[in-house]
Amino acid sequence: MRAQLTRMRLRADAEVELEEHRSVVVLDRAEGGIANDEYGVQAVELLDADVESTLDEDEAEALRIRARTPRWGRELDGRVLPAEAGLDERAISFTKGCYPGQEPVARLRHRGHVNRSLRVLEVEGSVEPGAELRHEGTSVGRVTSVADGVALAFVRVEVPEDAQLEAEGATARLLP
Repeated sequence: MRAQLTRMRLRADAEVELEEHRSVVVLDRAEGGIANDEYGVQAVELLDADVESTLDEDEAEALRIRARTPRWGRELDGRVLPAEAGLDERAISFTKGCYPGQEPVARLRHRGHVNRSLRVLEVEGSVEPGAELRHEGTSVGRVTSVADGVALAFVRVEVPEDAQLEAEGATARLLP
């Protein structure tokens, strides 16, 4: 993150310095911190607070997956267009000025469509991130995150809502 911020400071006379902080997300709370909507429930993020987490990492990951929230390094990297991950719905302003990567984002919104989108799957069996998804023998996507019987995956948009998918011997179905 530090390298990215340093590279993007665009002629600003600024330095990016590392600071150590502890962050805890508290669910079912609306005040006293930074609003956080990444888990599909009301939550706030508290910095340097003397509060312990009430969820373990797997429970938090399952909530994130059910909320269809992409995570850097899992669902997001240099190969993913923001619209494929659903970021155009909540993280991109189409009325503000110029920004790096604006042209392909705007072109996709006004002239095209995505070929795949980030979808939530209910999984029966064991599957790992990176697993190929198949529908009727054809490759239609890949799993990116898995926790507690649910998964996030990039799936081709033409796959029907009620499709039965296969991933490494496990079966999966799309959740609304």
